[in-house]
Amino acid sequence: MYHIKDKIAFLKNRLSGKRFQHSCNVARSARQLAQQYGADLEKAYFAGLVHDVCKEIPYEEQFALMNEGTFTPDLAEMHSKKLWHGIAGANFIQQEFSIEDRDILCAVRYHTVGRANMSLLEEIIYIADMISEERDYKGVDKMRRLAQKDLDAAMLEALQDALNSVLKKNGLLSQNTIEAYNFYVLKNSEPKEIKSVTAKKSS
Repeated sequence: MYHIKDKIAFLKNRLSGKRFQHSCNVARSARQLAQQYGADLEKAYFAGLVHDVCKEIPYEEQFALMNEGTFTPDLAEMHSKKLWHGIAGANFIQQEFSIEDRDILCAVRYHTVGRANMSLLEEIIYIADMISEERDYKGVDKMRRLAQKDLDAAMLEALQDALNSVLKKNGLLSQNTIEAYNFYVLKNSEPKEIKSVTAKKSS
């Protein structure tokens, strides 16, 4: 359905060796998390594979793609070039690969900033990007352990790290990231019984 072999060949020609390897690693991590948490394995692998499809194209092209599709940036995203590729990538795969699955499109669009009430696939791609095999930042082992144990806890940890990193650089905070942080703080503070009922209602 997603023509994985064709997309791998496409990305191999489009991305640097390092970025291509990262994309493959994220795809594998996404598939493993999907298997663990009950998501669609093929969809998770595909979304992980293409999440950085626009990461290395010129900023001028990213900007154009970001502003000509279904997804649009918020104020902070508009002024933060490093965030453009997620929005551009979602618009790109919709236009060029004819992907209309909203879950996949949102997984690519929000993999850099998160958002409140993310779908399981969106969470999987966000976290898979954080724990892919080549990652070696301080705290990655803790993130990997959390990902295997509790996806909600992993999301909160990842968002805290993202917010701290931006604040240290006096950067702009995406409204999506702020809302995601608030959402996962509340979600992680809920008793397990309530979380279970909420999960059933949203499934």
